[in-house]
Formats: sequence, C-alpha cells, structure tokens
Amino acid sequence: MSAVQEYRYLAPSTAGTSGVALQTCGGPAANPRFFSGFLTTPPAAAAGLLAVADVARTRYFQPRPTAFLDPVVTGGADRLRFESFSACCGVYARLDALPAGLDGEMLGHGTTNVDINPPLRESLARIAGLDPLHLSVGPDDLTASTLDGTVVEKKVPLPARWLRGFAEVHVLSAAFDLRAELNPAEAAAFLRRLPGASDRSVLWAVPAGRTLRLTSRAAPGAVCLAGAGRLAALKSLLRHCTALRVYGPPVRSGSSAVASAWELDTGALRLTLTLSPEPHRGFSGEGAALTSLAADEVTDDADAIGTLLSWDPTIDVADLSASAALPPDRVRAALAQLGTAGRVGYDVAEAGYFHRVLPYDATRAERDNPRLVGARALAESGAVTFDPLAGAPPAVAATVRSGDQTYRVRRLPDGSMTCTCPWWAKHRGDRGPCKHALAVTILTTSPAPV
Repeated sequence: MSAVQEYRYLAPSTAGTSGVALQTCGGPAANPRFFSGFLTTPPAAAAGLLAVADVARTRYFQPRPTAFLDPVVTGGADRLRFESFSACCGVYARLDALPAGLDGEMLGHGTTNVDINPPLRESLARIAGLDPLHLSVGPDDLTASTLDGTVVEKKVPLPARWLRGFAEVHVLSAAFDLRAELNPAEAAAFLRRLPGASDRSVLWAVPAGRTLRLTSRAAPGAVCLAGAGRLAALKSLLRHCTALRVYGPPVRSGSSAVASAWELDTGALRLTLTLSPEPHRGFSGEGAALTSLAADEVTDDADAIGTLLSWDPTIDVADLSASAALPPDRVRAALAQLGTAGRVGYDVAEAGYFHRVLPYDATRAERDNPRLVGARALAESGAVTFDPLAGAPPAVAATVRSGDQTYRVRRLPDGSMTCTCPWWAKHRGDRGPCKHALAVTILTTSPAPV
C-alpha cells in the first residue's frame, strides 16, 4: 500500500536579476493566512458581509433566482476587502474593513474567492451586541467563528464576467469625484424615500443644503441614480453609519446616464455600491477600458508595472511613473490592462488604485473584448484611410471599410470620437468606442508611422 503526502506552495520559485527566490511549503502544515483576528464592530461587519453577499445573489434587471454567492476577498497591508458583482453585473459592491475595524494580524497578502453559503449567512445574521466575529482568511478558504461555532467556506472559481466587470469599474471610477456628503440622519431620510426595487427610471441627485434632491434631468454637480432600488443593500448598515458619500463624473445639463458610487462609512468599515448607468446595463459590456487597451505598448507596459505593484493601501500613479520611467497616461493604460485580469481596482474614497492577487493573462484583454479584436483586424488589414486635410492632431478624420460598408470616423478636438456606423448611432459613445473608432485610435497612437 502506498501513501501520498501533499505539499502546497504559496507561489512558484523564481529566478531574476536580483537572484533566486525559492518558495518552501513549510511541510504538510496549512498555508499561512492573509489575516487572522477579530472584527472590532461585529454587528456592522456581519451586516456589511451579508450586504456584499446579497448583491452577489441579486439580479436587479429581470429578477430571477441565481446561485452566485461568492465574494472576492483580498488581504494586504492594513485592511481586508470583500467584493462582488450582482448577478446582472450592473452593481459592484465592496466592503472595506479598515485598520480601525480589525483586531488581529495581517500575516500576508493575497486574494481568494469564496462562497457565502446558508450556514455562514445564518451565523452572521445572528450576531448582535457584543458577540465576537473572528475571521481567518487564506488562499483557499475563509473561516468565520462566532458564538454559534465555526464555518469554513472553500475557494470557488471566479466568474469570467466578474473579471470584465473589474476592468470596467476601475476605469469608470477613476473619473469620479466626491459630489456630496450626508450626515447619518440625512442619509437615512434620503435612502428611505427612494423609489422601490421595481423602479428602473434614471434619476439625478442634486446637492441641496445638507441633503440631496432628486430630479429627472442632469445638471452640473448632479449624480446619476439609475434604478434607485439598487441601493437597497446600503440600508442594512444605516444604523451604524457616520456618513453617506456620493461620487460621480462631471456632467452637464442634459447629459446622458452615467455610472455613480455610493459609499456608506461607519468609521471602521466602508460599504460602497457602484451602479451602472442604467439597470439593464452590466459593467462587463461598458467598453470604458477599450481606448486604454488599444495602444501598441500597453501589454509591455503592463508587464513592467505589474512587477512594481506594492501592497500599500493605495497604488500611487506618480510613484509608479517614476519607478517605471513611463508617463502617467501610459501607467494608467497599463493599470487598465492589468484590470482585465482583475489585478487592479480603484477606491473612490482614497482616490487611488489598489492591488489584488489574481493571475495576469496578457491575452485576456483581446479575448474578452471582441470590439478590440475587430479593431486590430481592421487596422492590420489596411481598412483605414486617413483624410490628409483633416488638420493637425488631435483632429483626425478617416474612412474605414468594414465588410461591404464604409464608415467615416472623426476625432474631435476634445479627443472624443464620432462614427457613422449603427453602433455609434445607437449608443452615441456611451458604451465605449466602436471598432472603427478603435482602429483609428490604434493607428494614430502607434509609434511607427502609418
């Protein structure tokens, strides 16, 4: 009879310019944990974890039962982050357990994806008062201990659609600014007077004194609120909150719907819900990252930047720019590329990027973005002809042959693109560029003469 002993390694051994880094398994013992300790505000933390899990199992558009219950958990530096997307991919939820919310040891850093199954949900729902909540997070599981006992949730596969959503959310969020901050009383009053879950209208929240006033049209300083019922998960933390902060991109009078972020802060925790521009739109199809991914050098830049990512609470673009000897715009494009593998997120509260430990696949950007694949094919086949009379950059005009059709693409002085194709006519640039505009972008940003 033979016996098999399993040895598990945290990472492969590597050889580089600084020498050889050998990984050891530490014998048959379990791998080290990212974090082991107590959450300092157990009822609020339990409510926040359940909120993230509830978002994962909810389909806000065309509701129907779903089996998704699997937040992504990242430990590093001084905090834990729990993230999920709704089943329709139109809501992104993140719970940040900040240093004030943790009483334990951050033993390492890493990311895992675990189920929150009924036993853990029931255990979290029973936490009240001074009941303790202890978490132990490792690369393959999350262990939660309460007065009711211990529940172990194992690692599960990460949905591919979530990776596409991660890439889009962090690009969109990077353009957000703080628009309003409400105190607990005003936050509770505002959230409780919102329309119910069945309402899918696009509203705009306009700062008015200490609160927000809802209107049906965009105005400067307003924040888009599409499908107000999608903020329901915030209500579970209302009794613990110290502030509600609202973030969004700049808008003009009459602007079309845009994404927004709504952050409920308890001091020890931050629960953030980022909403897609409309309830029927999932983040995975927004196309916000496409322009950043079109440059020829972006894959090489992403490889360089990926080796420099640290486990500070936020990633400093200026520091990365100096370390990699790349201009900030190329660093941001590289971060967008890394975002296609879920390795980078964006925290609107700290106006900075953060790091996840997920495998980086340079081919994923092409595989997950058929418009980018189509654009490269057009650019490489000679389908783009530039108008020599268009004027000096950034003004560009071009004719693009696509199948039996011919389209006109124009880049305006503000950098935006227009196209005569049906895609642009339908979306007017709100879902990212069409493949014809992307083909023009690829050729005009190529370092080699066209």
